[in-house]
Amino acid sequence: MPLQVLLRSHPDWERLPAVVVDRDKPSGVIQWVNERARANHILPGMRYAAGLGLSHELRAGVVTDMEIATQVARLTRRLACFSPDVEPSAKEPGIFWVDVSGLQRLYPSLEEWVRLVRDDLRQAGFHAVVSVGFTRYGTYAASMSGSRDLVFRNVKEEEAKVNTVTLDRLGLEKKLRDKLFKLGVRTSGDFMKLPTEGIRKRFGVAAQELHRQANGRSWTPIQPAPLPEPVVRKTVLDYDESNVERLAFVIDPLLRSMLADLSERRQALRKLRMRLTLDDKSELDEELLPASPTLDIRQLLNLVQLRLESLELSAGVVEMKLHAVGVPATERQLALFCEVPKRDFKAAHRAFAKLRAELGNEAVMRARMNEGHLPEAQFTWNPMKELRDAKPAEVENRPLVRRLYARPVPLPGGIRRAAAGEKEVHGPYVVSGGWWTREVERSYYYVHSQEDGWLWIYKDHKRRRWFLHGEVE
Repeated sequence: MPLQVLLRSHPDWERLPAVVVDRDKPSGVIQWVNERARANHILPGMRYAAGLGLSHELRAGVVTDMEIATQVARLTRRLACFSPDVEPSAKEPGIFWVDVSGLQRLYPSLEEWVRLVRDDLRQAGFHAVVSVGFTRYGTYAASMSGSRDLVFRNVKEEEAKVNTVTLDRLGLEKKLRDKLFKLGVRTSGDFMKLPTEGIRKRFGVAAQELHRQANGRSWTPIQPAPLPEPVVRKTVLDYDESNVERLAFVIDPLLRSMLADLSERRQALRKLRMRLTLDDKSELDEELLPASPTLDIRQLLNLVQLRLESLELSAGVVEMKLHAVGVPATERQLALFCEVPKRDFKAAHRAFAKLRAELGNEAVMRARMNEGHLPEAQFTWNPMKELRDAKPAEVENRPLVRRLYARPVPLPGGIRRAAAGEKEVHGPYVVSGGWWTREVERSYYYVHSQEDGWLWIYKDHKRRRWFLHGEVE
């Protein structure tokens, strides 16, 4: 797969020996080779300079880890359309194990399933070899052996094919492969005949594990890669809106939330799709592509606003749906995203100034805690001049909010009316005090009503009346 990614960028290398190297220098190590390079005895593990000594036509290039990870994720999603269990190889990018058990009723035959998979990958721009068999090692070795798809009917047929596969096809380390070649061990069948007891001592742990897999002593079920949920946000507007600035203001928190999700997945946004539903029932589908994958909220909001300004809306927008397509992000992108403050205090101060100018200086208030026996005496509202630069604490569960009425509301019928159709009642919680001025004694209850939710009520024992003091959200 990395070799095919390289040849996409250099289609003129198709008929030449070509390899992928870890760095573009003569000392770079060859990682993957095409068939023309193999014909010139150029194998993975060699130095690029050594390969040039075998063929002066050799071409080499570097494929980054990000490019590889992007294509692996892309192909995993495509293969998931043909089976729910897809496991990409952690060691060799481009190798996938797919569970086909139970699919016989969905496809006429396994050969037809293979053809559909191969054709789908061809549409994605990749040539693939598919082998269907009974063991992890057997299907891997058969797929690596050539360019022909294989469907094995029984285990013996699979073993016969695997025994003929040469070791230079199996991605062995150069040191191990050369050592085995010197001993005359050139095929998988030769390797499987070696005595199990001495493999680790003479060739190492990697060779021992490969030998155990080849002989069926180390069996591991398919470990399917989890398919992440798409990063999607949707909002319904209270009224139709056609003002670009106000639409961008609505999109801002949605986009920030999506970027946070992508960052947790160690991804950057590569593509943003917007679906706008208008008041006349028509829909607009727009697609934004930043210059490069990014987590920069300002850059993306600028692109969104430019696109909105270019649209000719036949009616106001009543619904918006955003879908983000991510690709693996670099460590620098993730670090910069984490360093960006999630709260812009200067912007908050500007918003507060506008509120004061429009509604008066007492429009922006903050609660200040006081010492008091009664709930309404435990805080006061004071004008807020500035927002302090304080980092809010992160909590797993959002706390409940108790909203107190400015004046308690008389509740005719008492607790029976408040708790009509209730599921839960908690209390009483007794509050008393004020004996030095005016004695107060109350019994508070939390009551859950099917119609009104959680209510906070109390009985004033001195006045012998019930009051609704607030609600819990």
